[in-house]
Amino acid sequence: MTDKYQTRITISDNGIAAKLFGKYDENLRMIEAKCDAKIVARGNEIFISGSREAVSGANALFEELIKVAESGTSIDVGTVNYAATMPDKEQGKLASTLSEVVHITPKGKQIKPKTAGQQKYVTAINDHDIVFGIGPAGTGKTYLAVVMAVKALRNKAVERIVLARPAVEAGEKLGFLPGDLQEKVNPYLRPLYDGLYDVLGVDVAAKYMEKKVIEIAPLAYMRGRTLDDSFIILDEAQNTTSEQMMMFLTRIGIGSKAVITGDITQVDLPKGADSGLVEAQQVLSGIKGISFQYLTEVDVVRHPLVQKIIRAYTQRQS
Repeated sequence: MTDKYQTRITISDNGIAAKLFGKYDENLRMIEAKCDAKIVARGNEIFISGSREAVSGANALFEELIKVAESGTSIDVGTVNYAATMPDKEQGKLASTLSEVVHITPKGKQIKPKTAGQQKYVTAINDHDIVFGIGPAGTGKTYLAVVMAVKALRNKAVERIVLARPAVEAGEKLGFLPGDLQEKVNPYLRPLYDGLYDVLGVDVAAKYMEKKVIEIAPLAYMRGRTLDDSFIILDEAQNTTSEQMMMFLTRIGIGSKAVITGDITQVDLPKGADSGLVEAQQVLSGIKGISFQYLTEVDVVRHPLVQKIIRAYTQRQS
């Protein structure tokens, strides 16, 4: 890399600089890697050097992230990674995207959308009775659905939360697991428990589950029921059959809202079985009140390498 071009950014506020740099300057190192530029921080000054393109890109990225820090939002390597890879049409909007507080946990943690795709997903859940959240692992599909369900419960918009998942390893394989039926299916429902514990706290979540205000069950338990005044989440919906998807959607009663999440590239159904989630896109498209929201690897909020892994596998399969 030729250090022919250079520029300097001065940050007047120490707190903004600390947010921007990150722990042990990890955000600066991420920006360096993303922009292929050399970055040196001295006090509240940032020196950028490299090719014209690298310096220009890093400077623009810093301008975007400074606005985020000034809005009061914390910045981590996930934020930097998204800011560096977000679509051109979303540039300049990052601070407003990350400023919406969806929920505050018992420990005071503010839960906010971390990408424009997540923000649109949250808005769709607010505005529609049935939302399909489709996208790869790590995009926050299930977690944000649980957050919105808890928010609806706290605001008394619904009287209970019902969380369901298909147990694709049914039959003989499930039978080898120890315990009764509920204990056998619990491993499949663990991600839902984890989301609830994070959003509500373990004690409150346990109390709600004990009182049946929150119910977590395998999809098969939904058959024959009508769920009024409920927030219903179907997770891992790519592993439902067409019949199971129709069964689930027809459980929705008056005053209820449903979110169906899944990754159509990770179908674990037996060979020859069609995914109910894939079919739903064709059958239900265009129906008023139903929204399909698509998240991509750009919306991945886990380790930055997860985004690269998803992209690599997607390219290999295409």
